Amino acid sequence: MPLRNIFGLSVLAILVAAHAIAPASAQTRDVAGARDYPGIGRFSGSVITGYVMKDFDATRMQAAAFKDGQPTDARRLEGRVFRIAYRTNPGPSILEVSRNFETQLAKAGFETLLACDTDACGAIPFTEAIDTLPVPQMWVDGFNYRYFAGRKTEGGRETFASVIVSQNNQDITAQVTVAELGAIANKMVDAAAMAKGLGETGHIALYGIYFDTDKAVLKSESRPTLEQIAKLLASQPQLNVFIVGHTDSQGAYEYNLDLSKRRADAVAAELVKSFRVAQTRLRSAGVGLLAPVGSNATDAGRALNRRVELVAP
Repeated sequence: MPLRNIFGLSVLAILVAAHAIAPASAQTRDVAGARDYPGIGRFSGSVITGYVMKDFDATRMQAAAFKDGQPTDARRLEGRVFRIAYRTNPGPSILEVSRNFETQLAKAGFETLLACDTDACGAIPFTEAIDTLPVPQMWVDGFNYRYFAGRKTEGGRETFASVIVSQNNQDITAQVTVAELGAIANKMVDAAAMAKGLGETGHIALYGIYFDTDKAVLKSESRPTLEQIAKLLASQPQLNVFIVGHTDSQGAYEYNLDLSKRRADAVAAELVKSFRVAQTRLRSAGVGLLAPVGSNATDAGRALNRRVELVAP
């Protein structure tokens, strides 16, 4: 291929990349459903550009700098994981933003495992071995960043936190990742338990149905619970059910009503499509935040409130 064509493609690629990043610079408010991690907060003037919270997930954290391009203390942490990305307008330095987070984490009880700048951390290979949200939610310049990792123990529970701070053009970007270690909760409810719950109380909460934050697309991990719903309906041919979606209180009221209904619709549609359940046996509804089973003032309570329920007519 002629050199000028190669150069032309490179320029095109750069322009496409710049266009993809541009929306992050124009953002003026937090992404829907996002919030700061309690006790840590954010640097003044920042907006949340990316937010993902999983009740159970794994994340990668470096507790020591690289040596000869290789990790020396890489941690794989499992439990409840928060990933929160921020953008701060031009003005502060990478160090100023990072120091503010580090100070706040120290006040929250985190002891320092690692605090380093670009070359001391391990340069580009280091950034490839940590957990960051994708562009444009988070941007990391492998030639210019600061990283912090800390740990605290409270009430017998370990919590790890990391902060990566970098720069995109003149904007400062940062991501806070927090992992509250813990064993996975058994969220599987089998067909027999569903039948028992419907018979005794007229409804049963299902926590084995999974969606990404603010989305109504079923994740593959939901299949075992869907299989049990289908098994229940196959064993009781006369049984019809309501599928009811519930959310926590984060976000606008109307938005949560719509999201909960779309999630219930997604469950019904998948049962019809993949498990051949008759559409006439299913009705879906969404009640948003109107029927909490836990306190929306705590993470644990909000996790209980995010659910799908089967309800007997």
